[in-house]
Amino acid sequence: MATSSQDERQVDVEEEEEESSSEESEEDVEPKLKYERIGNDLKNKLLSKDCVSCLAVHPKFLAVGTHWGMIHIFDHAGNAVRDKEIAAHTTTVNQLSIDDNGDHIASCSDDGRVMISGLYTSENNQTVNFDRPVKAVAIDPKFGKHGSGKNFVTGDDKLILNERGGLFNRHKTVLLHQGEGLIREIKWKGDFIAWTNDHGVKIFDMSSRNRITFISKDHSYRADQYRCNMCWKDGRTLLLAWADKVKVCIVKDREDRDIRDLPQRYVEIIAMFTIDSFACGISPLGDSLVILTFEKETQEEDNRQVSKRPHLLIVEPHMEYFEEISNDALSVRGFQEYKPIDYHLETISDENLFYIVSPKDIIVSKERDIDDHVTWLLDHEDFEEAVDVVEKNEHLLRKHSYKEVAKQYLHFLLEEGNFEEAARQCPRILGKNKELWEEETWKFQKYKQLKVLAPYLPRSEPQLSPAIYELVLNDFLNTDSETFLNIVKEWPSNLYNVQTIITATLDRLDRERNNTVLLRALGELYTLERQYEKSLAIYLKLGNTDVFQLIHKYNLFSSISDKIVQLMEFDEDQAAKLLIDNMDKLPIEQVVKQLEHHEKFLFAYLDRVCQKDQQLCQAYHGQLVKLYAEFAPKKLLPFLKSSIHYPLQKAMDECQVRGLIPEQVYLLGRMGDLKKALTLITTKLKDVTQAIEFCKDKNDEELWADLIKFSIDKPSFIKGLLHNIGTHVDPIRLIPQIQNGMEIPGLRDSLVKILQDYNLQMSLREGCRRILVADSFNLLDRLVKTQRRGVAVDSSQCCPICQQRIIVTDLRYASNVVLFHCKHAFHEDCLPTNSMERCTICSTQRRGPGSKGVVK
Repeated sequence: MATSSQDERQVDVEEEEEESSSEESEEDVEPKLKYERIGNDLKNKLLSKDCVSCLAVHPKFLAVGTHWGMIHIFDHAGNAVRDKEIAAHTTTVNQLSIDDNGDHIASCSDDGRVMISGLYTSENNQTVNFDRPVKAVAIDPKFGKHGSGKNFVTGDDKLILNERGGLFNRHKTVLLHQGEGLIREIKWKGDFIAWTNDHGVKIFDMSSRNRITFISKDHSYRADQYRCNMCWKDGRTLLLAWADKVKVCIVKDREDRDIRDLPQRYVEIIAMFTIDSFACGISPLGDSLVILTFEKETQEEDNRQVSKRPHLLIVEPHMEYFEEISNDALSVRGFQEYKPIDYHLETISDENLFYIVSPKDIIVSKERDIDDHVTWLLDHEDFEEAVDVVEKNEHLLRKHSYKEVAKQYLHFLLEEGNFEEAARQCPRILGKNKELWEEETWKFQKYKQLKVLAPYLPRSEPQLSPAIYELVLNDFLNTDSETFLNIVKEWPSNLYNVQTIITATLDRLDRERNNTVLLRALGELYTLERQYEKSLAIYLKLGNTDVFQLIHKYNLFSSISDKIVQLMEFDEDQAAKLLIDNMDKLPIEQVVKQLEHHEKFLFAYLDRVCQKDQQLCQAYHGQLVKLYAEFAPKKLLPFLKSSIHYPLQKAMDECQVRGLIPEQVYLLGRMGDLKKALTLITTKLKDVTQAIEFCKDKNDEELWADLIKFSIDKPSFIKGLLHNIGTHVDPIRLIPQIQNGMEIPGLRDSLVKILQDYNLQMSLREGCRRILVADSFNLLDRLVKTQRRGVAVDSSQCCPICQQRIIVTDLRYASNVVLFHCKHAFHEDCLPTNSMERCTICSTQRRGPGSKGVVK
């Protein structure tokens, strides 16, 4: 049977040393319940001079019966309620019962007296004397309500219902059961009264005044030594625990169609099982059961056999078996001397409070709350789970706080040397609490682990004190230059005092003059402090590519006006791009002047300017010819073709010096020396195709004649000419000049191509002629149709000469009208005799067709 040493420590710390080694070796599982011994007046005034015989509990108070026959009323903390001590009996109080409202208490004793005591009024107080010991009593749950009958049930060898009624409200009794031995326990809930005797358990239905069931005793243990423990879970569910047998019973309604003469209600057992110890009490906990148990075996102590500790067992009930949820051993005072009959278990179901009662001790057990769960997690060093629980349930906590638990977790990680995990948890645990962040940072400093924490430090929400960030920067400055540089670049400058870090960096550089990383960091710091001149000097010294970004970002062009060569030496491409993108700040003239003695840099700059817009540097095109010829000959010819702002002879000289034949051909063509150009193509390049293209481009008969003359004794040239000149030169000019017997490779194909080209030309001409004739006829036909079409004249239209209306209704003033296709209309009498064929207005404006008129 599993035990929980954790729970036992909660019950009685003084008895912790009594835990057995076997219990300490059990798997450490968080207990379900927590325990607290009730002290105060209960301990100091009652238990010091008397013993508890029974207990009844109510959400308002506790009622304790003693062996001296007294009834004491306490609050749940064990404080005595003033004027609530009742001298009810002369011997041991056997049972107490409280109504639902907590206004009346029923008690019974071996002195034969049953007393009903009102806590707030004596109006309904009753005392009934029997001539025999009364072992059990139960008060009507609705006893205090008007018209309830003021009922209560007593049990000795008979079960008697006591009630008041009739004309004079007299006390009367009704015998409900007898003849099966002493009735030792009665429980009344709603309409049902359950009682137990030596033979079993019975249930009486007050609504029908019938007994509805009998549950027999199914073991051989003596009823006077092993009490049957009963508890109503609700108005229909009865829990039974007798000796080592446990049952769960439900009262159900019988179907109306059952024709047998049976009670309207019956009881069904839905769960029953056997435990390996004796039950001393039973209560519900949700769908589970709480059972107070007494170990069957004894243990040896001081050479005598004594009882073991009682246990509080939580199980999930089933038919014929149960699932154990928890099993806590309880350190009850004097447990060595007790028997099962000495223990009781009472419960306040709505609050899940369980009272373990023994003659000299009362322990209250309750479900563990969030604070208890967090405490258990902290004690077992499960700090991460504890932080999760606190974070999600902070509003429910009374004992713990998020701040306190988080600090414990981080302290644990630091003590264990798990610095990486501690740093990783800081953002989640510390959140936006500036005070906690700064406190934990100093702890990391103590362990010399600021490097680990640095990536997780917040830079906003919250922003920490500058001293914290400076502390981290100084740590990296002295131990890790690379990370120091990265942090300077990454962190906003408003987090710390930049000048303070600059001073520290300069001090460090005094000891490490060759540390280029620190020098770069110093440049970054000067930039943050807006000392751009110093930053620029450091970047140029180090050759840092960030210099270009620095210049552009902070508009430092005036500072680099004399450092252009230095920038080009550092990074030619980026420098040229920077200069070109900012020509308004660094004019071309200024740049060219600085680079004039560094032709390579000058070429790189002017080439990019030319690519952007040739017009920007047309004054330097002459220089560019030389620069292209020297550094990029392949770009020279395109440049020569795209520009006219360079001296032709100077360009020709450069090309001749460097033997650039295509460029010389182009320049000779521009200079008009076409024959020399063709000679270079044919003699130097020996490229018939280029020679033909050159002749086609110039379209000069003399050039063609020179080319044919040059090619007449060269078969390869003749072949090229035959293939390509058919559409530009009459082949008859070439073919007769070919020497007989000359072997020309591909001659047949060349002749075929000439014929094909000729046929193609003829076909094209014929096609063009047909299209022209067809278009002429179509246009003529359209013109004729247009001129035959009528032209509308509006009644408001006037003669442009006399300004009178063209159309009149009075025939006396009518006149012939001349209407032109341009829609101008005149009176015939208004037009001169020689202007009848054309519109005078359109003729003046020099218009074309449509101005010829038609007389109507």
